[in-house]
Amino acid sequence: MRPVCVSTAYGDRRVVQVANIVSSVTFDCVDPQRVARFWSALLGREPGPSQDGWVYLGHRGDPQPRLVFQPVPEPKRGKVRIHLDVTVSDVNEAIDFVTALGGQFTGERHDYDEGAVVVMADPEGHEFCLVQYY
Repeated sequence: MRPVCVSTAYGDRRVVQVANIVSSVTFDCVDPQRVARFWSALLGREPGPSQDGWVYLGHRGDPQPRLVFQPVPEPKRGKVRIHLDVTVSDVNEAIDFVTALGGQFTGERHDYDEGAVVVMADPEGHEFCLVQYY
């Protein structure tokens, strides 16, 4: 599906409305191959066509945004201000699976009436949440 752009006249000015689509989420990585292997195993998404040195999981036009891993020279510093939530059927099993893949448990867990949220990190420290709804 292509974004739609509509130009509408309002009096003496024109307003452009664009139907935006999130097409990808990009991770800065020192080792894109390693981080992409982690996310590929966690989410069951296969690599697609990629630029040299980069790794793309998925393809343009997939129902879910493509995950893009781009090389950068410096490691992550500080807390990530945006993160992914990964819904799982059993949060404790998912913690074990993530750590077996090379991820880390941050020590942060929140239990609510509607479910549990556990903050994890991938092999380069990008935080994400495992979420189990009851």
